[in-house]
Amino acid sequence: MAPPPLTPRRGWRWPALVRGIRALRDPARADRDTDDEIRHFLDESAADLEAGGVPPAEARRRARLAWGDSVAIRESVRSSGWEHLAATLVDDVRQGARRLRRSPGFTTVAVLTLAIGVGASTAIFSAVNPILFAPLPYPAADRIGIVLENGRADVSTFAMYRALAEETRTFDALAAMRRWQPALAGRDVPERLEGQRVTSGFFAALGVAPAFGHDFTPDDDRPGAARVAIVADSLWRRRFAADPAIVGSTVRLDDTPYVVAGVMPAAFEDVLAPAAEIWTPLQYDPALPSDGREWGHHLRTIVRLADRQSLASATLDAAAAGRAMIAAHRPETYAPDTQVSIASLHGTLVAGVRPVLVAMTGAVLLVLIIACVNVTNLLLARGAHRRGEFALRAALGAGRARLVLHVLTESVLLAVLSAVAGVVFAVFAVRALVTIAPAALPRVAAIAVDGQVLAFALALATIAGLAFGTLPALEAAGRDPHRDIQDASHRSAGGHGRVRRLLVVAEVALALVLLVGAGLLMRSIGGLLSMPLGFETSDRLSLQLQLAGRRFNEPAAAARFHLQALDAVRRVPGVTAAAATSQLPLSGDRDEYGARFDEEGGRPADRFAVYRYAVSPGYFDTTGIPILRGRGIDEHDRRDAPAVVVISAALAAARFGGDDPIGRRLHVGSAGPFTIVGVAGNVRQASLAATDADAVYLSVDQTWYPETTMSYVVRAIGNPAALARGVEQAIWTLDKDQPIVRVATLSALVEASEAQRRFALRVFGGFAAIALGLAAIGIYGILAGGVSERRREIGLRAALGATRPQIIGLVVGQGLALAAAGAAVGLAVAAFVSRGLSTLLFGVSRLDPVTYGAVVALLALVAAAACAIPAWRAVRIDPSIALRAD
Repeated sequence: MAPPPLTPRRGWRWPALVRGIRALRDPARADRDTDDEIRHFLDESAADLEAGGVPPAEARRRARLAWGDSVAIRESVRSSGWEHLAATLVDDVRQGARRLRRSPGFTTVAVLTLAIGVGASTAIFSAVNPILFAPLPYPAADRIGIVLENGRADVSTFAMYRALAEETRTFDALAAMRRWQPALAGRDVPERLEGQRVTSGFFAALGVAPAFGHDFTPDDDRPGAARVAIVADSLWRRRFAADPAIVGSTVRLDDTPYVVAGVMPAAFEDVLAPAAEIWTPLQYDPALPSDGREWGHHLRTIVRLADRQSLASATLDAAAAGRAMIAAHRPETYAPDTQVSIASLHGTLVAGVRPVLVAMTGAVLLVLIIACVNVTNLLLARGAHRRGEFALRAALGAGRARLVLHVLTESVLLAVLSAVAGVVFAVFAVRALVTIAPAALPRVAAIAVDGQVLAFALALATIAGLAFGTLPALEAAGRDPHRDIQDASHRSAGGHGRVRRLLVVAEVALALVLLVGAGLLMRSIGGLLSMPLGFETSDRLSLQLQLAGRRFNEPAAAARFHLQALDAVRRVPGVTAAAATSQLPLSGDRDEYGARFDEEGGRPADRFAVYRYAVSPGYFDTTGIPILRGRGIDEHDRRDAPAVVVISAALAAARFGGDDPIGRRLHVGSAGPFTIVGVAGNVRQASLAATDADAVYLSVDQTWYPETTMSYVVRAIGNPAALARGVEQAIWTLDKDQPIVRVATLSALVEASEAQRRFALRVFGGFAAIALGLAAIGIYGILAGGVSERRREIGLRAALGATRPQIIGLVVGQGLALAAAGAAVGLAVAAFVSRGLSTLLFGVSRLDPVTYGAVVALLALVAAAACAIPAWRAVRIDPSIALRAD
């Protein structure tokens, strides 16, 4: 009678799981249990045979013959459980750690190489994730939208806000807002705060509420209502010592008392104005005439969509309300073809920085791939030296899967070590990113190394470990063990030398792509900075003065203070000229107005948008803006004198061609007419890349509302920055409570205007430098290994009469051939992927031959340098020693 089969217990059912855990905790007991089980089955088999009439001794012998060797059965049972796989894995990890510890040089180079790739990727992820991928930090953030007028989000009017509030049905809440910089008076020096004037639905539209106190109410929106304000947690702690009694108390802002209504939560983030620490109701009066700022195109309006409403349905609703409002009430300030739409707030905020972040992500992925390729090369080279070990393992019964798992375990172990080092690298990289980030980058405060980023780093390192370990693992498992045992004493690279050379070619190609990207950005910025600005920057200091106080509510009072302050500044030693303007070129200021010339032939003239500058006498001389025709604004253009205007050359050319515009009359907004007295040179206002825009210059004493915010330009002898303190003191001699902000030289403002491109250049340049270094290490590694493996051949060549230049040419030629092949591939790839940089380029083609040529030359230089040490080692090989060693 045949014995019953002893079926191994498999699977993850509860008994198998418990048994596996027990076996891991006490292997000796597990073996005893298995022996007892085998003995039990033998006894039962023998008993069955005895019951059939077989003598006891014979029955036991037959049972043993039927079951086979007990040791083999025990090993079969042991290997069938999950605990065997776990124990094997732990053993592999232990052995891998021991081998890495015995090879400190290899381990250090591999870990640091991969740590650079993982750390850089983690740092970029920490920036890209909260900005591009994570939702905004508000409840149901996908329901928050922003109103666009002809595609722009910063030109909404109070009229449009009112129309949307009264005529639409697709919004739960909506709010308009504008920047506010009140001066907070107190025991300390006055402090200029960053804030926003908002309508009462602002926090409801975002879906947040004050931590304590209460939100704004619709009554707070009424013109003339009591002034209230809500403060940020940071301001509450910094200026009010976290006093909970602040709610209901009064603070003085711009010489006006405000009652504090509430304090926002510490985690609240105003993505529309990240630096804002205080908010107050807008309190615009729709009944005011249309020549005031209340009706200017300077607001932003956000909405919270009602349930089951989409952006498309909201756009239809808003467009209909907008068309009705424009047709009925505001034809003089809106073009008839104005398009109103609703866009995602998140998408609108990140639209400007998306190309930069996507380019950075692509660059860091290239660095990570290069790092993985480098480590793969190191593992392949190491595998050549471990060929005998792998062959011995195969001879002892290790299958291919076992060898693959063995090598992959070591690779993942390297990756985990790299993840730890990479996180340390990422912490410093994130700090550097935040430091050099442009001001326009949204959600900078959310860039940090947190738990999500750590999980990303670990996952990325594990994937990278599997990726760079796969090829060496397959290579180790695919070799012939018999031949490898015979060749174990030789150090020939064998067939995988070709694979390693291909990997180096790939490294060089990827490095060239990054170098081309950095080169194009560098050329682009160089071109931008060489563009004619239209004004002088050298020896010029700028600062902004924002008048605060009721006494400046009248236009004449504000203008009089600015003119007095300029007189005081001009008396500061070292100051040769001073002037003021309502908006400073390339500073981020943007004040646009509708304008039209006098009616002609009884027909209303066309309206067009212009940059509106209110300037003091001497502005053109101080800034170096040339007057091309007529005159500039001077001290005779006072409030009681005829209203005059200076127009830009672009506007004159567009409207008058070659005719003389002097004496023609112009309306700005609903004010005017202003008589044209001069034509000034064109100025870059919005950015260096923007084309010349139409502009008008009015006398600060002839504007129709108070110019409370003016930028001063000071021309100095010597270093202009050294005069900043003296200029501030001169202004404060008139009124010590007027804070002065944005003090900078004009040169610094121009450089800052291209911060986004500079940010991309710095990141690309850094990654390109890393990639170039890794590629050089790859070339060096393949050549150094080649010299070591070809030691006998080189010695034989030297013995046969090969000269030093010939041996050097042999080594250097191999390195340069690899670099040339990589450059050829890289040029083709760069020509394709450079399309992604098109939006960041200015004045340079993405196929710019100068950039490509310079990059190839740099790569050749670095490759030649990487060949130097292996070539030097090759010529120092002693033929007699090399041949005897073989």
